[in-house]
Amino acid sequence: MALSLAYKKPSLTGSIQVPGDKSISHRAIMFGSMASGTTTVKGFLMGDDCLSTISCFQKLGVKIDISDEVVTIQSEGEDSWKEPSEVLDTGNSGTTTRLMLGLLAGTSFHSVLAGDESIAKRPMKRIINPLREMGADIRGRMDGQYTPLAVQGTALKAIDYTLPVASAQVKSAILLAALKAEGKTVIHEPIASRDHTEIMLEHFGATITRENQLIKLEGGQKLTAAHVQVPGDISSAAFMIGAALVTENSKVTLKNVGINPTRTGILDVIEKMGASFELVENDTEGERSADVTVYSSKLKGTEIGGELIPRLIDEIPLIALIATQAEGTTVIKDAEELRVKETDRIAAVVKELSKMGADIEATEDGMIIQGPTALTGAEMTSYGDHRLGMMAAIGALAASGEVVIDDPECISISYPNFFEHLNLLTK
Repeated sequence: MALSLAYKKPSLTGSIQVPGDKSISHRAIMFGSMASGTTTVKGFLMGDDCLSTISCFQKLGVKIDISDEVVTIQSEGEDSWKEPSEVLDTGNSGTTTRLMLGLLAGTSFHSVLAGDESIAKRPMKRIINPLREMGADIRGRMDGQYTPLAVQGTALKAIDYTLPVASAQVKSAILLAALKAEGKTVIHEPIASRDHTEIMLEHFGATITRENQLIKLEGGQKLTAAHVQVPGDISSAAFMIGAALVTENSKVTLKNVGINPTRTGILDVIEKMGASFELVENDTEGERSADVTVYSSKLKGTEIGGELIPRLIDEIPLIALIATQAEGTTVIKDAEELRVKETDRIAAVVKELSKMGADIEATEDGMIIQGPTALTGAEMTSYGDHRLGMMAAIGALAASGEVVIDDPECISISYPNFFEHLNLLTK
């Protein structure tokens, strides 16, 4: 069902706690299911993608309970997992699908992974190739390029692997398989990508060596249950940051936002654009977090590319919107990864923002935006992509006229209470 939004010169004020980090929530369930003992997870993101991960492990025989926003996982370790009697449905979650391949490759049983129509179009070969080098038996459409994927668990061996491109999902799938592999697995990254998997491996008792872009992990290690406190997701917080920046007289505080350095590219970019914001870091173990206060700001265009891209890949639709309100030219490059996300996000962002009157053009690996531009109401398509749906909603704050968003429900994938929070801040 479509949603209509229209604001008359809004300003945003207030303080909110954005939902838990999606990447960390996925991994907390995975690691808790691999570990022996009882793991508790607080701050877990109760979004569709992360609930798909829980469902998959329940089908493997892991006992997982949700009570008062705390997830409790009771497991005897991954050797206790049972062969699933039905397909493991990963829904719309690329993270679940890709990381589960690494986990299932070294089991003693057969399993099948499949998701929704969007997942069926997303490439899996870059995950399959290194796993097959480790000895994994994975088969699927177009020689494993697309789901459904059948995994016959088998004995794995360690590899020395250089990632063709920086990818936290590929790296994580290899590391998860490496725990069951014989020998020491070595991974070379061209650029440092998200390191949530490495942090969580250490948190659950594994020994892993990290030096610059070189990662080493010895196989055969067993994990021990732990408590995980999930910080707020900076990728979700980014949309509220953007909302404050593009509306006049705004001041928004976002509490307990994860500020893992591999994820804070959005903060570097808005600082380059002249944004006014403050960080107060919290005293936490494991993943770092901070309270972030953002003020409406006069922004200027900038260039975004290179090593910044892996640190803000999910925030680029929002950055493109912000750039429409900045003075001058913003160039986004080296972001060809966007073309194989939930949709082709380069083409989709350019098409949808153009509907609102943005001066934006696509390039092979990014986009060029001229600003500032007065945005107008339009009928926006989300493509079932949560980040495009949120981009359209934040665009409504800066636009004159009514913005209509189809399928706003897709936003619940990562930010179930998005509209509730937006309404609280715009009162």
